[in-house]
Amino acid sequence: MKEVIHARGHENVTAEHASTFEVTTDDFLTPAGDCILAVEADRAPADFDPEFVEACRDTDATITTIIEADGHEETVSGHGHPDLELGSDRSIVGRTSDYVDERTFVVGCEFAAEGFGRELVSALAEGADVTVTVRVES
Repeated sequence: MKEVIHARGHENVTAEHASTFEVTTDDFLTPAGDCILAVEADRAPADFDPEFVEACRDTDATITTIIEADGHEETVSGHGHPDLELGSDRSIVGRTSDYVDERTFVVGCEFAAEGFGRELVSALAEGADVTVTVRVES
């Protein structure tokens, strides 16, 4: 099962956060947003198929996120959590911890924003178009 989000990078993308990564529907990004990889997302968790959301609530589920931009690609995996709401209409957040809020779609990730390849981050900082594919497998 998968969900696909289209967004774009932004000149303030630094991808330096140690515990989260985020994609937002907002059309702006301040330098303080060091976890945000892309802006102007065309979808948010509140738009996801209910079956997909339910699959993400399985603690045994593997949730894989693929970020693609300008010929560069990075994959990060984590797992599901029974408290995932995926109710945000604004942003989607992956976490290395087990913290859950309405924006969280995956916990226990292998790495956060700071772990993304610097070539990909450079493309994001140049405003490249971004495709985010989220797959869940139980």
